[in-house]
Amino acid sequence: MIKRIAQTAGFTGLLAALLLTLLQSFWVAPLILQAETYEKSEPAAVEVHEHAAGTAAHTHDAEAWEPEDGWQRVLSTTGGNLVVAVGFALMLAGLYTLRAPTKTSQGLLWGLAGYATFVLAPTLGLPPELPGTAAADLAQRQIWWIGTAASTAVGIALIVFSRHWLMKILGVAILAVPHVIGAPQPEVHSMLAPEALEAQFKIASQLTNVAFWLALGLISAWLFRRKSDGQYHA
Repeated sequence: MIKRIAQTAGFTGLLAALLLTLLQSFWVAPLILQAETYEKSEPAAVEVHEHAAGTAAHTHDAEAWEPEDGWQRVLSTTGGNLVVAVGFALMLAGLYTLRAPTKTSQGLLWGLAGYATFVLAPTLGLPPELPGTAAADLAQRQIWWIGTAASTAVGIALIVFSRHWLMKILGVAILAVPHVIGAPQPEVHSMLAPEALEAQFKIASQLTNVAFWLALGLISAWLFRRKSDGQYHA
């Protein structure tokens, strides 16, 4: 069973990571590069920004290393996407051991649940931001993000798998809790890039993540159903 999970996660993660990198390279990365021209035109000793296929925030200064445009950036992005994709694929394969998909298409539902948990719900409060956008304290954002993802996962599980209507109502309530609390926000909202570019970036980030999670769910369900103790099934 462990071998089955590892093989499913490995192949799924590789294929999904390559798809995500391809989409980011042609759609998301050009928007980030364009926003960086506005950011670099502003003198700053320390800059904090978020790059998005998700919500990976980092701080850098003038001496910090970052990949150059071209193959270095693509290779760095691919490596990061691969680690994340394999991790999520391991999670899905582990969940399949508890509730195995009866047909490959059910993987799409698992993928949508993953997208809702790790992308959609957190970005309702903390949308992906271009370089040069003001943001709240990093630690506070990370705590809220983790809490939102956890509550979304629990809420979806209660709504989908519980048979009693009270548990389903509880699931809806749990889904709403982090949004009632509210995500941490900066004292002053400001950004260097134009609003139109910011809007394009948010749409591109969401759609590339939808494609990534649908691919994760579909491929992982297909591989998990085929591979069973060294034997393949149709």
